[in-house]
Amino acid sequence: MSGKFPAEFDAGFWGRFTRLSRSVARSENEARWYVARLEQFLRSRDVDSSSSPGPREASAWLERLARESSMESWQFAQTVNGLRLCFDEVLQVPWAKDFDWDHWIAVGRKLKPRGGIPAQEIGSGSKHTRVRIHGPGTMNPGARTGNQSRDAFKQVRRKHAALLRAMSGEIRRRSYSIRTEQAYEHWVCRFLLYCGNADPRDLESDAVVDYLNHLAVERSVSSSTQNQALNAIVFLYTQILDLPLAELDSIVRAKLSRRLPVVLTPDQVRRLLDSLEGHHALMARLLYGTGMRLMECVRLRIKDVDFAYRQITVRDGKGAKDRVVPLPESLREPLRVQFAEVRQTFEQDGKDGVNPVYLPEALERKYPNAAKEWIWQYVFPSGRLSVDPRTKQARRHHVHENGLQKAVKRAARNAGVDKRVNCHTLRHSFATHLLESGADIRTVQELLGHADVSTTMIYTHVLSRGGRGVLSPLDKLQG
Repeated sequence: MSGKFPAEFDAGFWGRFTRLSRSVARSENEARWYVARLEQFLRSRDVDSSSSPGPREASAWLERLARESSMESWQFAQTVNGLRLCFDEVLQVPWAKDFDWDHWIAVGRKLKPRGGIPAQEIGSGSKHTRVRIHGPGTMNPGARTGNQSRDAFKQVRRKHAALLRAMSGEIRRRSYSIRTEQAYEHWVCRFLLYCGNADPRDLESDAVVDYLNHLAVERSVSSSTQNQALNAIVFLYTQILDLPLAELDSIVRAKLSRRLPVVLTPDQVRRLLDSLEGHHALMARLLYGTGMRLMECVRLRIKDVDFAYRQITVRDGKGAKDRVVPLPESLREPLRVQFAEVRQTFEQDGKDGVNPVYLPEALERKYPNAAKEWIWQYVFPSGRLSVDPRTKQARRHHVHENGLQKAVKRAARNAGVDKRVNCHTLRHSFATHLLESGADIRTVQELLGHADVSTTMIYTHVLSRGGRGVLSPLDKLQG
């Protein structure tokens, strides 16, 4: 089937699509398959069809593949991703923003080794299609609060889309982080789903109390999780709906637990770091050598590393504060090598027309060309492009923090460290080892970015060996 392609699929489009596929795919072969799957879809249309493909055609074709083809799950996901790259990121057609791509990825997971699944298991992939399993406002069979299905969440988001957009807009106006925006939306959706997807204006404060009790008693979530859920619900009612619920002020917040930090000995730190390789080794050494938090290290930019003054400036840390930490002498040369590698990627992205690096909205408006400059690039950029959840642009972001978290845990096991180790453990060890070496606690407080010295005082718990320096009565007996 030769098929006449629509006008937008010209040579320029295929060049952009091919470059983006290479940036996103895990291999050159996978990138070629993105192109092949898209061509397969376009050729499957009517021979004389020169009109632009729509959501119904995409849904119908994916449904036919799921029912009739012998594709495996990974091949089907490859097909869905190829269409998403084309319509959502390259052509950026309006319907692609509302198309339920995640639904079709989930359908692909149901495929059997021989391919093909019954039509009733496919469901609806878009609000534009006619096939539906569950009616509006209903929940999937077996779904419960705490383990809601993805479909139930999407029903909540569709019904309350305007409300959620207003909440996101207010959060962004206040310059809250993307993590806060995502967490608040998540908790509001869970709360509304718990209340039967009701209009929040019709709910009383008792519903909030019941939900918090449900989280604490039935779900046994931590105190910080309870407080985060309460903060999201209070924000919804007070800032968005302007309906302060009675008795909300009297709700007792869960008491936060105060746990002692896990601290490694210098020998354990050395063994752990020696078990890491590549950029994970460099990042872990930065965490221990500077006391930075995980996300502060991941978000580090070229301009913030000062080799001349041997210091690193941590921008917009916890509490929206900047601070300066020392640049370890042993990391100067590894960082220069890392900069050289990043420079090559930066220059290649410029040639390929990749969107510039992310900048906070205020900076992007004030300095519209800054994102294209070398100094604003991330020290640890991702190996592949990703879609910005706010602007929907495909760009090269920083590496995902999960990679370093998993690498540190794996290295701790390989090094035989018999403690519960994560990335924050290296920050705890940095502070404790500085105090052990005689550093002033106020200096350590400043390096860690603590607002109150009482927070830093927690690291003194290991300075007096053997439980605050007290000699055990058992040792006295045996002495």
